[in-house]
Amino acid sequence: MAAPNPIAVQKCIKDAIANAGIHSNEIDTINSQLTATSKDSLEIQNWSEALERNGADFPYINSLKSMIGHSLSAAGSMECVASIIQISEEFIFPNINCEDLNPEIEKIISKESIPTSLIQKPISILAKANFGFGDVNACVIFKKYQNE
Repeated sequence: MAAPNPIAVQKCIKDAIANAGIHSNEIDTINSQLTATSKDSLEIQNWSEALERNGADFPYINSLKSMIGHSLSAAGSMECVASIIQISEEFIFPNINCEDLNPEIEKIISKESIPTSLIQKPISILAKANFGFGDVNACVIFKKYQNE
């Protein structure tokens, strides 16, 4: 059984941000765990609190699972590849089948933060996370390479 632990999830996100040496307001988009369950609103709440961002200030957020389903132990790896492709090709992929958004989510972030169609947009920093059984949590920060 999964028993979400908001303290551990938020710590995971904050630690990743600190380890990357960035500020939460630099994150352009999030590729997250979101699995179209009743706990998605709790996950959004955890992101909002960890980033100290909400409403229209919240970055775009998506989940590859909306397009390919949950691939269990392969999910994180596949989603990392999709995250890097988004950065490289400068787009944010949509969340499909998300037209009837959970009202609890709309109390936390703007509906515009959850794209339902492809957005062409440069991404500098993307946060990728998976939160799992028994508090096996991971958050990685991907930053676009700038040749200076």
